[in-house]
Amino acid sequence: MKQINLFVAITSIIAFACSFQTASAFITPSSISLTLSVSSSSVYYTTRNALAPLNAKPKSENTALLEFDSDLVNDFCQGTNTFWKGLVIEPVRNYVEIQPAGTSKSDAFSKLIAPPELPGMPRPVWLTMLGSIPTALGWYGYYKFSIEEELYQYELKEEGKVTGCGGYGTLFPFVFGILIGFPLQVLHLGGDKIIDAAAFWILAGQVNLYRRVNELCEEEKDALSLSEPPLHAWWALLPPPLDVVVGLRQVHFLSEFWRIKRDDVYDKDIIAEELFPFISSERFTLKQFFRTPSRWFWFTKDWKDFDYKFLKD
Repeated sequence: MKQINLFVAITSIIAFACSFQTASAFITPSSISLTLSVSSSSVYYTTRNALAPLNAKPKSENTALLEFDSDLVNDFCQGTNTFWKGLVIEPVRNYVEIQPAGTSKSDAFSKLIAPPELPGMPRPVWLTMLGSIPTALGWYGYYKFSIEEELYQYELKEEGKVTGCGGYGTLFPFVFGILIGFPLQVLHLGGDKIIDAAAFWILAGQVNLYRRVNELCEEEKDALSLSEPPLHAWWALLPPPLDVVVGLRQVHFLSEFWRIKRDDVYDKDIIAEELFPFISSERFTLKQFFRTPSRWFWFTKDWKDFDYKFLKD
């Protein structure tokens, strides 16, 4: 089985890198094997039929979907994680080995450098910003690794199967792609295609992450006071700053999910719940976001909605 998983990982990565030369020039929904529901009522792509009608009805009205054979996805994800884990030096692997919940000390610095835990460690927005901003987003790479590995191990424990590639399989293809791609780009040896493939890989993983966070939040929607999944997964494809909007919401709701799972005491996140209300609010559409300044910042909470026809649903 390990040999099969390794073969799946290697061949998929090679095929992905080779085919991206065309995809990077012109990417359409039908060219992507991953498929998602951009709107629960109007857009529904599947891996079985990438040219499915745009008005095809999704299986779930409330969840962004990736339609795969679960065994195939599991084999691919585990094979990919195993392959890339084998390329990481042992001291690093030992340091980031998954630990039981509560292993880390409670102070902020200890949480920033702590290995992943199971159930996952709550990392609120303020903590994520504390690690990311001073390091010019360097620490965010470790955050990305940690949450992906925690979700991977959680799925494996709860379901016996996984739908994500874990910390190793998600982050390290991107890291190696950048490390290899930039020198080759300088030498004009096609490094730009490797960089494009690495960027596409991490972006596809981000869309998949948002889908998985939505599914987790469905489990605890009452405790989270949610009436629907909190994220539009396809917003990861939007340009800045809109992709940052959904990214911050993912940080908040995943942190809250793990807090509930670990039965930790509620600690208000001032950044997400006071200063930037859009981070913790119910899900909203793009039009709702632009016409409702009360969601934006602490100093716009009392502003009235913009009454423009083109912003109405």
